Amino acid sequence: MNKPVIVPAETLTEPVVVADVAPGAAKAAGPAYVVLAGISVSHFLNDTMQSLIASVYPILKDTYALDFAQIGMITLAFQFTASLLQPVVGHYTDKKAQPYSLAIGMASTFFGLLLLSAAHQYLVILVAAALVGLGSAVFHPESARIARLASGGRYGFAQSVFQLGGSFGTSMGPVLAALIVVPFGQGSIAWFSSIAFLAILILWRIGRWYEPQIKAKKTIAVQAHPDAPSSRRVVVALLVLVALLFSKQLYVSSLSSYYIFYLIDRFGVSTQTAQIYLFIFLAANAVGAFFGGPLGDRFGRKIVIWISILGALPFTLALPYAGLYASAVLSVIIGIIISSTTSSIIVFAQELVPHRFGMISGVFFGVAFGIGGLGAAVLGKLADHTSIEFVYQVCAYLPAIGLLAVFLPRLPRHMR
Repeated sequence: MNKPVIVPAETLTEPVVVADVAPGAAKAAGPAYVVLAGISVSHFLNDTMQSLIASVYPILKDTYALDFAQIGMITLAFQFTASLLQPVVGHYTDKKAQPYSLAIGMASTFFGLLLLSAAHQYLVILVAAALVGLGSAVFHPESARIARLASGGRYGFAQSVFQLGGSFGTSMGPVLAALIVVPFGQGSIAWFSSIAFLAILILWRIGRWYEPQIKAKKTIAVQAHPDAPSSRRVVVALLVLVALLFSKQLYVSSLSSYYIFYLIDRFGVSTQTAQIYLFIFLAANAVGAFFGGPLGDRFGRKIVIWISILGALPFTLALPYAGLYASAVLSVIIGIIISSTTSSIIVFAQELVPHRFGMISGVFFGVAFGIGGLGAAVLGKLADHTSIEFVYQVCAYLPAIGLLAVFLPRLPRHMR
């Protein structure tokens, strides 16, 4: 029942595909909505637990007298672990898919939450955050592959459904922290381990669906389309996509990690009120992430990338000078626009290098986490030496990097 996928030695150096062997058949069958719903719900549960880390920063800062640089290091410990390991996981599963790895990886998140709830030293907090990051590293590459396998050829739609779960889960973290963790303290984080257990059960069931899908597919070499971009243009395009993801993710990271402190410092609101405002921004991200993929399927991913990143620039420039309620409105507009690019960037990269689907997914999910973690640490250091308001004034110009989209190639229609 648990035989591995056997790849002949002579084909190990050739490009391979597990998920898209029979795209015509997949499109005829249509999306597997139950599987897409299951993987999206799992993404929701996974990212809900992860977002608790940033949401409890005010509690950790007050309890352990941490400065902003130390807060940034917690984010770095969590996200940098995921950044380093996701491409490795993706590369390994390209050669040998692991249908039950998702459930096993979720166990790391389970133990990370338990450790964080009981941590009383800064080093232990860092280790707990790293364990949650490890669970993310295992979860994202294979779950993105499953979403594509269940897409029925609607790749942008499937990626958006997958991203919707994660974005909505991220937005729920501040609300749950405000309702549970703030009133009941750090120890209440352990209650969320029950969410991890539920996710393990769902992912184990999805693994049972995934296993026969792997066995039914034959490993084949990918034939390059004559109109496909050259290898050099593919490399340039991937670098551009990484830069675009950098501008998007670093800006979102600045709001996710420090928006609470910004609102408290500038407007004097309470921690719980600031967490509700953060929820509003993250919920807007979830809405944008859902609509971005289908729009990319319909109008082309390059157009969506152009509009979503550059379109946010006027609003990010206005945010540092807005009042409290205007900031909430602007954050919603920014969240919807800027997050709509995520699915298009990831699917665009997957289509550029379809024979390394898991590795590319891991690299881009990993880059997203790594940029967020590294950016949070750098921005925290900058905030210590200047102010939170200055950080937001600097980050307001990040969407201008979207101009690099001019270097993206036009893909043949069959690749889109």
